[in-house]
Amino acid sequence: MKPIGVFDSGVGGLTVVAALRQCLPKESILYLGDTARLPYGTKSASTVQRYTERNLKFLSSRGVKAVVVACNTASALALPHLRFDHPTWGVVEPGAEWAAKMTRNDRIGVIATESTVRSDAYGEALRRWRPEAAVFSHACPLFVPLVEEGWLDGEVVEAVARRYLEPLRRAEVDTVVLGCTHYPMLKPILQRVLGDEVHLADSAQIVAQKVSQGLAAADLLEPTAEGLVQTCLTDAGESFARLARQILGDLPSEPEWVDV
Repeated sequence: MKPIGVFDSGVGGLTVVAALRQCLPKESILYLGDTARLPYGTKSASTVQRYTERNLKFLSSRGVKAVVVACNTASALALPHLRFDHPTWGVVEPGAEWAAKMTRNDRIGVIATESTVRSDAYGEALRRWRPEAAVFSHACPLFVPLVEEGWLDGEVVEAVARRYLEPLRRAEVDTVVLGCTHYPMLKPILQRVLGDEVHLADSAQIVAQKVSQGLAAADLLEPTAEGLVQTCLTDAGESFARLARQILGDLPSEPEWVDV
Protein backbone atom coordinates (compact mmCIF):
# COMPACT_ATOMS: atom_id res chain seq x y z
CA MET A 1 0.00 0.00 0.00
CA LYS A 2 1.44 3.34 -1.06
CA PRO A 3 2.15 5.93 1.65
CA ILE A 4 1.64 9.68 1.70
CA GLY A 5 5.04 11.38 1.47
CA VAL A 6 5.78 14.37 3.71
CA PHE A 7 9.03 16.34 3.87
CA ASP A 8 10.47 19.23 5.82
CA SER A 9 13.94 20.48 6.64
CA GLY A 10 13.79 19.08 10.17
CA VAL A 11 11.39 18.05 12.91
CA GLY A 12 8.78 20.75 12.31
CA GLY A 13 6.97 18.92 9.53
CA LEU A 14 5.92 16.27 12.03
CA THR A 15 3.22 18.72 13.13
CA VAL A 16 1.69 18.10 9.69
CA VAL A 17 2.17 14.34 10.13
CA ALA A 18 0.30 14.53 13.44
CA ALA A 19 -2.61 16.32 11.74
CA LEU A 20 -2.63 13.77 8.91
CA ARG A 21 -2.76 10.91 11.43
CA GLN A 22 -5.78 12.48 13.09
CA CYS A 23 -7.56 13.10 9.79
CA LEU A 24 -6.47 9.89 8.00
CA PRO A 25 -5.65 7.34 10.73
CA LYS A 26 -5.58 4.39 8.31
CA GLU A 27 -3.12 5.94 5.86
CA SER A 28 0.60 5.16 5.98
CA ILE A 29 3.04 8.09 5.93
CA LEU A 30 6.67 8.33 4.83
CA TYR A 31 8.37 11.35 6.43
CA LEU A 32 11.64 12.81 5.16
CA GLY A 33 13.48 15.23 7.44
CA ASP A 34 16.34 16.89 5.57
CA THR A 35 18.23 17.51 8.80
CA ALA A 36 21.64 17.57 7.08
CA ARG A 37 20.74 20.82 5.27
CA LEU A 38 18.68 22.50 7.98
CA PRO A 39 17.65 25.31 8.00
CA TYR A 40 16.19 26.08 4.57
CA GLY A 41 15.08 29.53 5.63
CA THR A 42 18.50 31.15 5.22
CA LYS A 43 19.22 29.57 1.82
CA SER A 44 18.83 31.13 -1.64
CA ALA A 45 15.78 30.37 -3.77
CA SER A 46 17.82 28.30 -6.25
CA THR A 47 19.29 26.20 -3.44
CA VAL A 48 15.88 25.56 -1.88
CA GLN A 49 14.53 24.57 -5.29
CA ARG A 50 17.41 22.12 -5.78
CA TYR A 51 16.91 20.57 -2.33
CA THR A 52 13.15 20.30 -2.88
CA GLU A 53 13.55 18.62 -6.26
CA ARG A 54 15.90 16.02 -4.74
CA ASN A 55 13.51 15.38 -1.87
CA LEU A 56 10.59 14.91 -4.23
CA LYS A 57 12.62 12.46 -6.33
CA PHE A 58 13.56 10.51 -3.20
CA LEU A 59 9.95 10.24 -2.05
CA SER A 60 8.89 9.20 -5.55
CA SER A 61 11.54 6.47 -5.55
CA ARG A 62 9.96 5.12 -2.36
CA GLY A 63 6.61 4.73 -4.06
CA VAL A 64 4.52 7.48 -2.46
CA LYS A 65 1.10 8.23 -3.94
CA ALA A 66 1.01 11.90 -2.93
CA VAL A 67 3.29 14.48 -1.29
CA VAL A 68 2.86 17.21 1.28
CA VAL A 69 5.63 19.80 1.21
CA ALA A 70 5.45 20.65 4.91
CA CYS A 71 8.30 23.15 4.68
CA ASN A 72 6.97 26.70 4.27
CA THR A 73 10.20 27.89 2.66
CA ALA A 74 10.08 25.10 0.07
CA SER A 75 6.36 25.70 -0.48
CA ALA A 76 7.04 29.39 -1.12
CA LEU A 77 10.24 29.22 -3.16
CA ALA A 78 10.19 25.84 -4.91
CA LEU A 79 6.67 24.49 -5.47
CA PRO A 80 5.64 27.19 -7.99
CA HIS A 81 8.60 26.16 -10.19
CA LEU A 82 8.48 22.36 -9.93
CA ARG A 83 6.25 19.70 -11.43
CA PHE A 84 5.60 16.36 -9.76
CA ASP A 85 3.79 13.29 -11.10
CA HIS A 86 1.72 12.80 -7.92
CA PRO A 87 -0.83 15.02 -6.15
CA THR A 88 1.16 17.60 -4.18
CA TRP A 89 0.18 20.09 -1.49
CA GLY A 90 2.13 22.94 0.06
CA VAL A 91 1.37 24.75 3.30
CA VAL A 92 1.36 28.43 2.27
CA GLU A 93 -2.06 28.68 0.60
CA PRO A 94 -3.97 26.76 3.33
CA GLY A 95 -2.41 28.89 6.07
CA ALA A 96 -3.26 32.09 4.23
CA GLU A 97 -6.82 30.93 3.61
CA TRP A 98 -7.35 30.18 7.31
CA ALA A 99 -5.90 33.53 8.41
CA ALA A 100 -7.97 35.48 5.89
CA LYS A 101 -11.14 33.89 7.24
CA MET A 102 -10.21 34.43 10.90
CA THR A 103 -9.21 38.11 10.90
CA ARG A 104 -11.76 40.65 12.06
CA ASN A 105 -9.76 43.86 11.78
CA ASP A 106 -7.96 43.05 8.49
CA ARG A 107 -4.55 43.35 10.12
CA ILE A 108 -2.66 40.08 9.69
CA GLY A 109 0.85 39.26 10.85
CA VAL A 110 3.14 36.67 9.28
CA ILE A 111 6.13 35.19 11.07
CA ALA A 112 8.39 33.01 8.96
CA THR A 113 11.96 32.33 7.90
CA GLU A 114 13.98 35.01 6.14
CA SER A 115 13.56 33.36 2.73
CA THR A 116 9.80 32.98 3.09
CA VAL A 117 9.40 36.60 4.17
CA ARG A 118 11.57 37.82 1.27
CA SER A 119 9.44 35.84 -1.19
CA ASP A 120 6.23 37.54 0.03
CA ALA A 121 4.46 34.27 -0.72
CA TYR A 122 2.15 34.69 2.26
CA GLY A 123 1.49 38.32 1.46
CA GLU A 124 0.46 37.44 -2.07
CA ALA A 125 -1.72 34.55 -0.90
CA LEU A 126 -3.38 36.63 1.82
CA ARG A 127 -4.14 39.43 -0.63
CA ARG A 128 -5.77 36.90 -2.96
CA TRP A 129 -8.07 35.73 -0.18
CA ARG A 130 -8.59 39.15 1.44
CA PRO A 131 -7.49 42.05 -0.80
CA GLU A 132 -8.38 44.68 1.80
CA ALA A 133 -6.10 43.19 4.49
CA ALA A 134 -2.92 44.87 5.70
CA VAL A 135 -0.13 42.28 6.00
CA PHE A 136 2.83 42.68 8.37
CA SER A 137 5.58 40.11 7.76
CA HIS A 138 8.50 39.54 10.10
CA ALA A 139 11.39 37.08 9.90
CA CYS A 140 12.15 35.05 13.04
CA PRO A 141 15.33 33.13 12.12
CA LEU A 142 16.20 31.97 15.64
CA PHE A 143 12.94 30.08 16.19
CA VAL A 144 13.94 27.07 14.03
CA PRO A 145 17.25 26.32 15.78
CA LEU A 146 15.59 26.84 19.17
CA VAL A 147 12.94 24.25 18.32
CA GLU A 148 15.47 21.82 16.86
CA GLU A 149 17.45 22.08 20.10
CA GLY A 150 14.32 21.45 22.15
CA TRP A 151 14.20 24.97 23.61
CA LEU A 152 10.43 25.46 23.64
CA ASP A 153 10.00 27.65 26.72
CA GLY A 154 11.95 29.60 29.33
CA GLU A 155 13.38 33.08 29.74
CA VAL A 156 15.65 32.96 26.69
CA VAL A 157 12.92 31.79 24.33
CA GLU A 158 10.46 34.34 25.71
CA ALA A 159 12.99 37.15 25.32
CA VAL A 160 13.56 36.18 21.67
CA ALA A 161 9.82 35.93 21.07
CA ARG A 162 9.15 39.34 22.60
CA ARG A 163 11.88 40.92 20.46
CA TYR A 164 10.54 39.36 17.26
CA LEU A 165 6.84 39.91 17.93
CA GLU A 166 6.92 43.49 19.20
CA PRO A 167 6.42 44.99 15.68
CA LEU A 168 3.29 42.85 15.27
CA ARG A 169 1.98 43.93 18.67
CA ARG A 170 2.50 47.57 17.69
CA ALA A 171 0.70 46.93 14.39
CA GLU A 172 -2.32 45.66 16.40
CA VAL A 173 -2.74 42.50 14.32
CA ASP A 174 -5.54 40.18 15.39
CA THR A 175 -4.27 37.13 13.47
CA VAL A 176 -0.74 35.80 13.02
CA VAL A 177 0.24 33.16 10.47
CA LEU A 178 2.79 30.67 11.78
CA GLY A 179 4.69 30.59 8.51
CA CYS A 180 7.04 27.75 9.44
CA THR A 181 6.11 24.25 10.57
CA HIS A 182 8.54 24.53 13.49
CA TYR A 183 6.63 27.44 14.99
CA PRO A 184 3.58 25.50 16.30
CA MET A 185 5.96 23.94 18.82
CA LEU A 186 6.27 27.43 20.31
CA LYS A 187 2.53 28.14 20.35
CA PRO A 188 2.15 28.53 24.13
CA ILE A 189 4.88 31.14 24.40
CA LEU A 190 3.82 32.93 21.19
CA GLN A 191 0.23 33.13 22.47
CA ARG A 192 1.43 34.43 25.82
CA VAL A 193 3.49 37.19 24.19
CA LEU A 194 0.86 38.19 21.62
CA GLY A 195 -2.15 37.88 23.93
CA ASP A 196 -5.12 35.53 24.01
CA GLU A 197 -7.14 37.75 21.67
CA VAL A 198 -4.76 37.10 18.75
CA HIS A 199 -5.52 34.08 16.54
CA LEU A 200 -2.54 31.88 15.60
CA ALA A 201 -2.99 30.36 12.13
CA ASP A 202 -1.36 26.94 11.92
CA SER A 203 -1.82 25.36 8.49
CA ALA A 204 -1.33 21.73 9.58
CA GLN A 205 -5.00 20.90 10.22
CA ILE A 206 -6.18 22.66 7.07
CA VAL A 207 -3.56 20.89 4.94
CA ALA A 208 -4.62 17.53 6.37
CA GLN A 209 -8.25 18.23 5.45
CA LYS A 210 -7.27 19.23 1.91
CA VAL A 211 -5.14 16.09 1.51
CA SER A 212 -8.06 13.96 2.68
CA GLN A 213 -10.42 15.64 0.21
CA GLY A 214 -7.88 15.44 -2.61
CA LEU A 215 -7.10 11.76 -2.11
CA ALA A 216 -10.80 10.93 -1.91
CA ALA A 217 -11.47 12.83 -5.15
CA ALA A 218 -8.63 10.95 -6.87
CA ASP A 219 -9.79 7.62 -5.42
CA LEU A 220 -6.46 7.18 -3.64
CA LEU A 221 -7.66 6.58 -0.09
CA GLU A 222 -6.75 3.20 1.40
CA PRO A 223 -8.98 2.77 4.46
CA THR A 224 -7.74 -0.78 5.10
CA ALA A 225 -4.11 0.27 5.49
CA GLU A 226 -2.30 -0.03 8.83
CA GLY A 227 -1.54 3.65 9.35
CA LEU A 228 2.22 3.19 9.75
CA VAL A 229 4.65 6.11 9.96
CA GLN A 230 8.19 5.64 8.65
CA THR A 231 10.80 8.36 9.19
CA CYS A 232 13.85 9.04 7.03
CA LEU A 233 16.53 11.57 8.05
CA THR A 234 19.55 12.89 6.17
CA ASP A 235 21.51 13.46 9.39
CA ALA A 236 21.31 12.19 12.95
CA GLY A 237 19.84 15.03 14.97
CA GLU A 238 20.14 14.05 18.63
CA SER A 239 16.96 15.85 19.68
CA PHE A 240 14.85 14.50 16.83
CA ALA A 241 13.53 11.39 18.61
CA ARG A 242 12.57 13.34 21.75
CA LEU A 243 10.76 16.06 19.82
CA ALA A 244 9.12 13.49 17.53
CA ARG A 245 7.65 11.72 20.54
CA GLN A 246 6.43 15.05 21.89
CA ILE A 247 4.70 15.92 18.60
CA LEU A 248 3.37 12.48 17.65
CA GLY A 249 2.92 10.93 21.07
CA ASP A 250 5.15 8.07 19.98
CA LEU A 251 7.93 7.19 17.55
CA PRO A 252 6.54 4.28 15.54
CA SER A 253 9.89 3.13 14.15
CA GLU A 254 13.58 3.94 14.32
CA PRO A 255 14.55 6.61 11.77
CA GLU A 256 16.33 5.45 8.63
CA TRP A 257 19.41 7.46 7.65
CA VAL A 258 19.31 8.31 3.93
CA ASP A 259 21.29 10.30 1.36
CA VAL A 260 19.13 12.22 -1.08
